[in-house]
Amino acid sequence: MPVVEQTVEAFLSNEDSPTIGNPIHSTEVAQQFGFRGALVGGVTVWGWAADAILEALGEGWLERGWSDFFFRQPTYPGDRLAVRVAPGSDAAPDAYSVTMTNQDGVLCVVASVGLGDAPWLGDLTKPGDMTPQPSPDPAPAIVMGETPTGVDWRAAEADTGEEAMAEFVARSLPQPVNPLFEGPRAPLHPGWIAGRGERLLRHNVSLPQSIHTRSQVQHLALARSGQDIVTGAHLLDIYDRKGHHFANFDLLMQGEDGQPLAQLRHWTIVRVAKPEERG
Repeated sequence: MPVVEQTVEAFLSNEDSPTIGNPIHSTEVAQQFGFRGALVGGVTVWGWAADAILEALGEGWLERGWSDFFFRQPTYPGDRLAVRVAPGSDAAPDAYSVTMTNQDGVLCVVASVGLGDAPWLGDLTKPGDMTPQPSPDPAPAIVMGETPTGVDWRAAEADTGEEAMAEFVARSLPQPVNPLFEGPRAPLHPGWIAGRGERLLRHNVSLPQSIHTRSQVQHLALARSGQDIVTGAHLLDIYDRKGHHFANFDLLMQGEDGQPLAQLRHWTIVRVAKPEERG
């Protein structure tokens, strides 16, 4: 089984402005937290590995495959990322390893991917309430020790129409785009699916900024655009690590007629510590 290697130049999928929904992806706010520039969104970076993974594992990965990816170091606009997909991983006997390394040799993303069911699939919690609801008004802050855990969050619908998906593809994916992800009823991109975590977070709570650190994603069926998509979530825990406060929650993405399309576990920093606060 061959190794697949590709290269992509990093870019922001958003305006570099402190007024965006998650301003850690702007230069002005990121530098206040000790970063040298705007952080490229985690799910955006992960989405850039999809073409190499598909070349290695085939399109069956989108129908019944999995990934477990960590963000070890930030990715900045202008970075050149070497994407490498190779057979062999400690995660499962037939799994592949994925790395994304920048031009300075810094390992930014480490992942395992595979076909079939992930070894951790049985550990994921399915939310009990998948009825879409509007965001609370006003949305509450998420606060360690105060926000209830072990509860379902409000489920949300997503627009997967042709116009919305064309905008996602144009904004978030390197050009030229893999034609597999273009046109009506095209498969939903793995980066879009992974992005349901941050979307559900902001659908339920208010927070000044967040940093996505890890996701596990299990594809349960081929998810196509142009259908009604509902995603629900179950908040597992909020905890401290080196001054950062993390939220950990599980998600279920359903399609038409309630068909399960994907399950996810998501980790994100919901209170970003300043450099002087970090242990």
